[in-house]
Formats: sequence, structure tokens, C-alpha cells
Amino acid sequence: MIKLSNNYELPNLGLGTFLMNDDAETKRVILEAIEIGYRHFDTAQMYLNEHAIGDALLASGLKRSEFFITTKLNRHHSKAKTRELIYKSFADLKVDYIDLLLIHWPNHDDKINIQTWEVFEEFYEKGLVKAIGLSNFTRYQMEQLIPHVKIKPHVNQVEMHPGLSQVNLINYLNDHGIQLMGYGPLMRGNLFNEPYFSVLDKIAKKYKASIAQIAIAWGLAKNVIMIPKSVNKERLEENFNASKIILKEEDIKLIDKLNTGRRMYADPANNVYGNFIE
Repeated sequence: MIKLSNNYELPNLGLGTFLMNDDAETKRVILEAIEIGYRHFDTAQMYLNEHAIGDALLASGLKRSEFFITTKLNRHHSKAKTRELIYKSFADLKVDYIDLLLIHWPNHDDKINIQTWEVFEEFYEKGLVKAIGLSNFTRYQMEQLIPHVKIKPHVNQVEMHPGLSQVNLINYLNDHGIQLMGYGPLMRGNLFNEPYFSVLDKIAKKYKASIAQIAIAWGLAKNVIMIPKSVNKERLEENFNASKIILKEEDIKLIDKLNTGRRMYADPANNVYGNFIE
């Protein structure tokens, strides 16, 4: 578990659900993940799978206090529409509170990001959301937000893997008491290409682990909440067991050196997903 700046705790390993938009498959994956031991599920309105995840969690028999949900607002809207969409997430997920609510992508108008955040603060102050945060925000975008808000973000979820280690952003977040959550740890399969493969393969053999496990264990060792995604039961179990791997400092440093600043997903500074829709 990782304790956020407001003392709320989240599991440091979760399941990402990006591109899980088939209802039957999503329900199967969530239930298999629960059987394996996952208790933290990362979703988003944009993924169109909140309802299926809600159905699976309801069917699992778990008490609400036994699982954790991170979800994200789809784009930016008027305050009234933002409230409406957040309440829709509650209904789709079939829960009476959300553990972590994030702005999915920044708008390129700083004032719109602040307006959206003010609604997030409302839900947090009512206790309907236990923690609030950002996703895909750069340091610059955060610097335009933080001085103008009552409640500082608890989390920033960004792309993070051996090819994009986010060293500078991590230092900035640590200075502000903001937790990093990393998505895309497997680099969309590019871990198995050079210059990453040779180094990771050697380390994986040393620990009798897979390359994917090493990438996840590396993030966990850096105190990052990791949310790898898979729909394959064997891979789900393999990823979950990465939490048992304790990397030596020398191996962490070797992986750190693989950083090339390479993105596998959209660049936050030029994204087209944070637009304003009335």
C-alpha cells in the first residue's frame, strides 16, 4: 500500500483496463484478476468499460472496502456537465464513493483545467471521492494549476517505463508531495527491442523472472503505483507476482540508464484528448 499526502492508502500495484471495451471480456478479466489478488482497478470514462467493471466487482462478492477504483473524467466541460459525468461514473461503477478521480488529459487553456479542478474539489470535500489527481500533466501544466487551487493534487498518472523514466517529473512531484502512478510499463511490447532487451533480459535471468516482471518491479522499487494491463490470465498472474521481486540497487541503476525519453502514447503538451466540450 502507498499512503497519499492526505493519508489515504492505495495498493501500489493495480490493473490497467485501457482498450478493454468488450463487456464479457472485461468482466472475465476483472474476476480473474480478483481471484489472483488484484484489488486496485484503473479505468476511465473514455475507456467505455466502467459499467462492465462495476458489474464484475458487484458479482465478485467483495465488500466495497476491499477494492479500490481509479477513474478519469473524459475531456473538459461546463461545471454542471462535469458534475453530471462524475455522477454517471458512480452509477456505472455501482459504488457510493470513488477512491481516486483524475482529470484524464490537460486542456491547453490553464483556466479550463482550474475550472474542472474546482468541481473535483467539491466531490472531495463532500467525501464522495477519497483522493483527486491528474493524468498526463507535465510539470509546466501542473505549475499553472497548483497555485490557483485549494487542494493540491494527490496523484499524477503518467506514462512511465524504462524508456521514459520521468526522473525530473518524479523529483518535482516528490517536492510537492504528489504520488506518481505509472501506466504503460511494458512499452507496448517495445521492451523486447533494443536498446532495452539486452539489459532487461540479463537482469530477468538473474532473478529468474520475465522482462515484463522486471519492468514492473523497477517501477515499484521507485515507489511508483504501477498499473500494467493484460487480458491473459497467465500474464495477469505474472504481472501481479512482480511485486514479490526486490531488485538490487545496481540493477535499478542499470534500468535507469535505458531512459531515452521515448513515448509510446500521446504527448501531453500536444494532446488532442483534453479539449473542452460544453
